[in-house]
Amino acid sequence: MKALVDPTKCAGIGLCEATAPSVFEVGDDGLGRVVVDEVSADDVPAVQEAIGNCPARALALAD
Repeated sequence: MKALVDPTKCAGIGLCEATAPSVFEVGDDGLGRVVVDEVSADDVPAVQEAIGNCPARALALAD
């Protein structure tokens, strides 16, 4: 699975990084970004939590 961040929606709040730091980070540009090519099975629950917590609705998981 791949994690996605929509940069047109991201507000750079950082909840994604706080919830799933092995998958997301907020870059120097103030926007969230994915730091892995594939989300491991162990990280899927944290990514799903980050998706649910994102106030900008900027995150997604794709096959």
